[in-house]
Amino acid sequence: MSFNRISAAQAAQYVKDGFNVGLSGFTPAGTPKAVTHEIGLMAHELHEQGKPFQISLFTGASTGDSADGILSREHALKFRAPYTTNKDFRTAVNAGEIAYNDINLSQMAQELRYGFYGKLDLGIIEAFDVSDDGKIWVTAGVGIAPTVARLADKLIIELNAAHARCAKGLHDIFELQDPPYRREVPVYQPSDHCGKDYIQVDPKKIIGIVDVNIPDEARGFTAPDETTMQIGHNVAQFLISDLKRGIIPSTFLPLQSGVGNVANAVLGALGEDPSVPAFQMYTEVIQDSVINLMREGHCKFGSSSSLSVSNETLQGIYDDMDFFKDKLVLRPTEISNSPEIARRLGLIAMNTALEADIYGNVNSTHVCGTKMMNGVGGSCDFTRNAFISIFSCPSTAKGGKISAIVPMCTHVDHNEHSVKVLITEQGIADLRGKSPAQRAKCIIENCVHPDYKQLMWDYLKIAEKGQTSHALQKAFALHQALAEKGDMHLAEF
Repeated sequence: MSFNRISAAQAAQYVKDGFNVGLSGFTPAGTPKAVTHEIGLMAHELHEQGKPFQISLFTGASTGDSADGILSREHALKFRAPYTTNKDFRTAVNAGEIAYNDINLSQMAQELRYGFYGKLDLGIIEAFDVSDDGKIWVTAGVGIAPTVARLADKLIIELNAAHARCAKGLHDIFELQDPPYRREVPVYQPSDHCGKDYIQVDPKKIIGIVDVNIPDEARGFTAPDETTMQIGHNVAQFLISDLKRGIIPSTFLPLQSGVGNVANAVLGALGEDPSVPAFQMYTEVIQDSVINLMREGHCKFGSSSSLSVSNETLQGIYDDMDFFKDKLVLRPTEISNSPEIARRLGLIAMNTALEADIYGNVNSTHVCGTKMMNGVGGSCDFTRNAFISIFSCPSTAKGGKISAIVPMCTHVDHNEHSVKVLITEQGIADLRGKSPAQRAKCIIENCVHPDYKQLMWDYLKIAEKGQTSHALQKAFALHQALAEKGDMHLAEF
């Protein structure tokens, strides 16, 4: 059938106040850009006229400024799930202007299917090709696109010429069945494919095609500094030690890695060490560092939900698709982040902590327990099901005025039962097989910055003894000192 060609502004007119809207993509990769921008402009005009306009938005993960950014600034978001990294969105959430549900990424698609959020009125999907019979080939990020495409009453397709058609065959689209009919996901190694390379919909649902040529709003990362390089070295040394001890099989295990400078430094260190065999990745995001490792032969295969890479790197992949076609696969988030598959494959999960406490609990999301930073993302999906779960972070922040290791986390995303290893630039705390008291001593001795070690020992001295010793009246003394005096060093026990 012949689809209706419309402008992004015309497409935005289909979105009404109170709509539930779903987007394709995972990070800015694969996320619609033109229509969401026009929705923001439309919201501005309606609000100036005194008319209400807010929507609920569901995505695979974060988006770019043309979605979360403008929609937050124009007060167009009533509700949002499951994850974002946008500064304006973060400000609005912490001001109580947007109802934000921070959930594990693997759960977003199924919670939509379960009907927890009501019906999905409209889906906006970025694609590089659409067939007359309703086949949709999404671009560099999948996210929850298959579920959005199936559940939404109507679909708008952003046909983005910035993405090459040579990427056909790169995707593996598979949607889980709902209980009680769910079967196992037939992925037994990272390179296995279990679905099709396109999303199939009833073509009558597609109410418009918006032709665009807009690159992904890729986020840049700063070059590794001395601290992140040392963290990367420490992670690599820990894994090499386990490899030599026979805990990690000689063929190694698939890696999962979070996003950011520390994650890039860790992967770079693993690639540089000749004792680490070429490995595979089963993760949610492929970054530039992984593509470089593939070109160098250090990474054999990468399964992900998105290519969250620079536009230059993405174009390099498209230009060299013959090389990458059998080394990459892009999946829906509920498959890339599947707890079932993570447990089956025996992943080594490597994620970043905002803060950790002396017993191994990790806060990934909330600054001082109240202010949302980004969200938990997919770290729980992997951490709780990994063969080894590693969290890393610099031992201090803000020029040393903040210790990342504290007596008690102000918010817990990953509890002590899931965190197996904690690593800072100071050293490695292997928490496996240790009691709480043993974990505390190990973390203080190996991970805490020297400027804060005595404070931690002082805290333990006044802690009420028990299975997990705490002095509840002083547990947040470091945070209190930061709030009142601007420096955790000034805490008193």
